Amino acid sequence: MSDNYLDEDEFRRWIKNAKRTLESAKSDQSAEFNNWACFKAQQSAEFALKAFMRGTGQPSFGHSLSAMAQQIGFPREFIEMAKSLDKYYIPTRYTDVWPEGIPDDYYTRVDAENTIQIAESIIDEVIRRWNSLKKE
Repeated sequence: MSDNYLDEDEFRRWIKNAKRTLESAKSDQSAEFNNWACFKAQQSAEFALKAFMRGTGQPSFGHSLSAMAQQIGFPREFIEMAKSLDKYYIPTRYTDVWPEGIPDDYYTRVDAENTIQIAESIIDEVIRRWNSLKKE
């Protein structure tokens, strides 16, 4: 694929948002807002996957990271990581998902650390794949 088929500006716009959202997740983790750190980690990975899709002219609707990773052609290990982040899209934010308490009661520092690490891996892989496409 040549650069003529790649929308560098759109990719950069979305990947910048992915990185900024990941920084926000790290800030929330430091402040012990673990549910929000987990949600923002999921969001940062979503923005990265959408950066790749939009940059290559693919539609990017929905919120299933695993479906997007599969559509892009990520290897199984990344699809599995995406599936683990998919679980943080709704319950991290909505009180009525839980039988009692609030979402913050159900997420730990370890959850936040793990989701941030996974999101970083997905972002790194998206950037690696994008750079590889640009070289073709």
